[in-house]
Amino acid sequence: MKSNKLIIFLFLCLMTGIAGDINAQVSNRKKATLIYKFDIKEEIAPPVWHKTRKAFAEARLMKADVILIHMNTYGGMLESADSIRTAILQSGIPVWVFIDNNAASAGALISIACDSIYMRAGANIGAATVVDQSGKPLPDKYQSYMRSMMRSTAESTGRNPDIAQGMVDSRIKIEGISDTGRVITLTTSEALKYGFCNSEASTIDEILKITRINNYKIVEQELTATDNIITFLTNPVVSGILIMLIIGGIYFELQSPGIGLPLAAAVVGALLYFAPLYIEGLASNWEILVFIIGVILVIIELFAIPGFGVAGISGIVLIVTGLTLSMIDNVGFDFTGVPLKGVVVSFFIVIIASFTSLVSSFLLTKKLFAGHTMFGDLALLSTQQSDEGFKAADVHYNEMVGKSGNAYTILRPAGKIEIDGEVFDAVADSGYIEKGEKVVVRGYENAQLIVRKD
Repeated sequence: MKSNKLIIFLFLCLMTGIAGDINAQVSNRKKATLIYKFDIKEEIAPPVWHKTRKAFAEARLMKADVILIHMNTYGGMLESADSIRTAILQSGIPVWVFIDNNAASAGALISIACDSIYMRAGANIGAATVVDQSGKPLPDKYQSYMRSMMRSTAESTGRNPDIAQGMVDSRIKIEGISDTGRVITLTTSEALKYGFCNSEASTIDEILKITRINNYKIVEQELTATDNIITFLTNPVVSGILIMLIIGGIYFELQSPGIGLPLAAAVVGALLYFAPLYIEGLASNWEILVFIIGVILVIIELFAIPGFGVAGISGIVLIVTGLTLSMIDNVGFDFTGVPLKGVVVSFFIVIIASFTSLVSSFLLTKKLFAGHTMFGDLALLSTQQSDEGFKAADVHYNEMVGKSGNAYTILRPAGKIEIDGEVFDAVADSGYIEKGEKVVVRGYENAQLIVRKD
């Protein structure tokens, strides 16, 4: 009897031990450190800000323990970098960065905002002077803003603020680190020495070994097709092309009677321009409304009000304002924290794209309506005689050559004219002709009378 009790006791102990091991294994699995990793290996621009926001949202949703940025960038737009920096500083999840070769300019600002910095041997961090597209340093007001951001970011993460602002301003001299006339760029060993790198590492696995994280799971960011489309459309170059499509479409639509392909192109361009910015939270309802009101005012000015005055100028201003503000991360009329350079860059993207579109459209219009065009093989430019089967209607148009009449509508340069009570499609040979002005027909091509002011 005693032996049976002993056997039962030993069996219970064994089962308790097995259960304990199982519970320990389950507990260990549950305690695996969850690492959310995403890459910044391109120019810092709105598409990178889109990736970063998505990464932080997903990391919070899956309750990640660490967000790890795998970086290799020469910098980019200050506005996007500032948005990323702010997200990192306000993150409730620790953010690490692995600098795989370069963290220059905007990349340095983002890296300094991170809780921990790890660098590959031979990597660099620094050279954060604000420059234009040609690489020339911008005026001091831009450098001053960047200096303050670098300094405040370094103070927030416990790094040397003097070294941080020395990465922007060559006038700042720090003994033993930089001489006057050189902005600071730290190598991996120098970054280790001055507290801008926690440790040197060759791989992410090595970083986790250094931090003594043995039980971990890495989840890498996966961009969907929608993400890739948004990333593509919010690229500043693509935004500029879409603005050209919008302005060019509106211009061509105003030059031709009726509603046609140019208006459709402008609408499609506007949808592709505003939709991703709206999804990203950059474009607000009121900013899109400002753009629409601007277009309406321009149309009213051209078709309802003689000349070009207050309504037209106001419309142009509103169009530029709507397009520009839609690219900026402001909240209503609050522009606090919006970098001045970001506003200037957005403004010039709109202005340059609009100007290029208008000039190109004007030159293309002249070619299309000239006697010899690049589409000459597709257009019938020779005179057709009645004995060759020329229709009586076309003969009637030819009979109008040399006659005088009035502009039935505004010609910009296409429109309609009235001769002896009949209305004809016409195009001005140069410039605009206001409604009601006297015109004389000088020729006939492509089912349109060619006219000039009388």
